[in-house]
Amino acid sequence: MRTKVAIIGAGPAGLLLGQLLHQYGIDNFILERQSPDYVLGRIRAGLLEEGTVALLDQIGAGARAHAEGLVHEGIELAFSGRRHRIDMKAATGKTVMIYGQTEVTLDLMNARKAAGLISVYEAKDVRPHDFDGSHPRVTWVKDGVTHTIDCDFIAGCDGFHGVSRASVPATAIEEFERVYPFGWLGILSETPPVSHELIYSNHARGFALCTMRSTHRSRYYVQCPLDDHVDQWPDDRFWDELKRRLDQEAADSLVTGPSIEKSIAPLRSFVAEPMRFGRMFLCGDAAHIVPPTGAKGLNLAASDAHYLSSALREFYDEKSSAGIDAYSAKALARVWKAVRFSWWMTSMLHKFPDTGTIGARIQLAELDYVTHSQAAMTSLSENYVGLPF
Repeated sequence: MRTKVAIIGAGPAGLLLGQLLHQYGIDNFILERQSPDYVLGRIRAGLLEEGTVALLDQIGAGARAHAEGLVHEGIELAFSGRRHRIDMKAATGKTVMIYGQTEVTLDLMNARKAAGLISVYEAKDVRPHDFDGSHPRVTWVKDGVTHTIDCDFIAGCDGFHGVSRASVPATAIEEFERVYPFGWLGILSETPPVSHELIYSNHARGFALCTMRSTHRSRYYVQCPLDDHVDQWPDDRFWDELKRRLDQEAADSLVTGPSIEKSIAPLRSFVAEPMRFGRMFLCGDAAHIVPPTGAKGLNLAASDAHYLSSALREFYDEKSSAGIDAYSAKALARVWKAVRFSWWMTSMLHKFPDTGTIGARIQLAELDYVTHSQAAMTSLSENYVGLPF
């Protein structure tokens, strides 16, 4: 078998890249080690920048997002018992859309199926080979049989724990990482959201976030120790803790109910440089992870797919390698700005075990400044709605 671009990973990065390449007339083939149901079962982020929505529109996969997604013009920052609204549309002219990553993935899967493109799920022992030469290939095992596909390029879209980055020699890659000393305990409930916009709460007991997936389904988070387990958090304990971390109005109006999903996610900042190794490129979580505080993970995967697909189009249509040569630097410039923003939001809103009372006071001063300075509100808004691709 042969294709132009072998894509490892059928998450949003790989699927979006595949559709963009197809639109540019570039053959591609996707390998995924999990089943479609497993991929769709991952509960992930749910906030899309306008640039990400535009990419879905470009490939004809944005109709359901526009029909079901919730457009938000601002967010609320809560501290010292009060909420303060940041009007992002007034500051930037842009909005964001609440639309779950699971839904994005489903729309991309359906678009790929409608286009008749090949995806192999439950591919075991996927391995990229010879990407440092001119004839890369990928092997995998399916139903006990080993398969090989020759290609021009490999796109590693297989996430933080994937094989793509792990296949790069240690001497050829530099990794930057910060693991935060806490996690997010999140629940999904079939209840109306407590507010029509997101509430980010800084509280002496720890951070809390109120968000949603729709007008009838809510997603809530509280900061928790890394060694906590979901079994330690029955629903009643979670709701009680969340109410303590919200302002009185939000606590009083919060509608509680049984959780339909509950999990604890660690927080980390991670970047691998470069994002190109010969004829293999890293894309999305395979190259970088950000804490979810800034809502940037899925959107960075989308911008990576945009940069890489454009570079490959240039390679095939214009016979120029300038785009693929510039891919890593161009993608990383945007990635590092998102890493900075996500770190800043995390640092401003969470309780850190090593900063003590002075750290808490500095956070409150920062929040007071951000919510009363037009320049600071504009800076936050520009980053939150998404920097230009």
